[in-house]
Amino acid sequence: MQKICIIGLGYIGLPTAAVFARAGYDVVGVDVNEKVVELLNKGEIIIEETGLPEVVKEAVESGKLRASLEPEAADAFIIAVPTPVHEDHSANVDYVVSAAQKIVPHVKKGDVVIVESTIPPRTIDDIVAPIFREAGFDPEQDIHLAHCPERVLPGRILIELVENARIVGGLTPAAAQKAADVYRRVVTGDILVTEAVTAEMSKLMENTFRDVNIALANELAKICAELGVDAHKVIELANRHPRVNLHQPGPGVGGHCLAVDPYFIVEKAPAAAQMIKLSRDINNSMPDYVIDQIIRMTSDIERPSVALFGLTYKGNIDDVRESPAIEIVEKMIENPRFNVRVHDPHVRTEQVSFPLSSFEEAVESAHLVVILADHNEFKSLDVSKLTNSMARPVIFDTKNCTGLESGSSLTVHKIGDLRGL
Repeated sequence: MQKICIIGLGYIGLPTAAVFARAGYDVVGVDVNEKVVELLNKGEIIIEETGLPEVVKEAVESGKLRASLEPEAADAFIIAVPTPVHEDHSANVDYVVSAAQKIVPHVKKGDVVIVESTIPPRTIDDIVAPIFREAGFDPEQDIHLAHCPERVLPGRILIELVENARIVGGLTPAAAQKAADVYRRVVTGDILVTEAVTAEMSKLMENTFRDVNIALANELAKICAELGVDAHKVIELANRHPRVNLHQPGPGVGGHCLAVDPYFIVEKAPAAAQMIKLSRDINNSMPDYVIDQIIRMTSDIERPSVALFGLTYKGNIDDVRESPAIEIVEKMIENPRFNVRVHDPHVRTEQVSFPLSSFEEAVESAHLVVILADHNEFKSLDVSKLTNSMARPVIFDTKNCTGLESGSSLTVHKIGDLRGL
C-alpha cells in the first residue's frame, strides 16, 4: 500500500495527511475550500497547531503531500469531514455521505475505506455501506470498510496521532485488520481491533464521559454560589481522595467533540440516555449563567464597559467551533446596556462576525475583564496594566486560570467562587 486519499483538510484531516506523508505514504488531501488547497500546495496552512506548519512544509517539498479539489484513485481512503448537528441536535452526516459518494468512482476492489469522522452508532452499517452497495460493490467482500475515530487533543495533535491507542472497527473482521494495517506504519500506540458499531460507540462515550463530569462540576459551582462556598477549594480537597477526580467548572463546553458527540447517543436512544441529556442541558446553561454574573457584577454602573478575553473553546488554539465564549460574546453585544470589547490573541478577524480589539484597547476604561479561555497570555496578566488602564479593576475568571486573587488594587471573582457578590 502506497497511496492514501484523505477527504477533508480541517483540524483532523490535515494533520492526519501530514503524519501519513511523513511516514512515507504518497498522500493527496481533498477539500472543497479552494484556498485551503491552494495554500497547502505551496506548503502553507491556516490552522494553528503546534509543529504542523513545519511538517506540512517538509511533506509538500518532498512530494509526499499535495492537495486537490477532487478525489483520486488510491489504495486507502480516509474520510475526515465534519459531522455537525441539526437544530434539533440530531447528527448531520451529509458531509460523510457526500465524501463517500465522491470517492466511489475512484475505489477499486481490495481498497480500504476508513471513516475517521465522529458518527452516530450504526452509521457505517446503515449509511456508509449501502452507498457502496448501490454503486455495485459488496461492502463485505469487495472493499475493506472501517471506522477509526480520531482521539487527539488540540495543541498535541501531531504527538497524539502517533502515540495514542487507536480503535479500528471494521464492517467485517477482515476489514478491521486491513484498516489497522494502514495505521501500523504510523502509530506507535496500541491498535485495538473491534466491530464498527463498537468503535463508533466507544468514541462517543469517551467524550460523553468528560461532558457528564464537567456538568457535575458546573452544577457544583452553581450550588456553591448559593451556599457561599468556594467550589474550587471543594474540588481540590475532594480530589485528594484516591478514587475521586472531579473536573473544573467553566463557562460551558465547546469544540466539535464534547459539545456535539453526546447528542449522537441521545438521538439513538433518547429514553435511555437521560443522564447524558441532562448533562448537555447543564453545560448549555453556563453561558447564560456567566452573563447573569456579569450583570450582577456591573449592576451599579449605567453603561459598563466589559472586556471579554478569549473566544476559543480551550486554551492556546484558534478553534472557535461550538465555543461557549462565542455565545457569551454575541449575547453581550446584543445587550444595549453594555459596551463590549473582545480580545483573543489566537483568533483571526475572519473567524468571527464581530470586531476584535487589542489587549490595550479592550482594557482601556473597562469596568470588568471576563476571562473565557485559558490562553497562556491570560495566565500571566500584568496586573499593573490592568489597574492603570481599567476604570474599575475587576476580573471575572471563568476558567480559574489567572492565578490572581483579590487585593487592595484588584477584585477577582471566579466561576466557582462568587462569595462577596
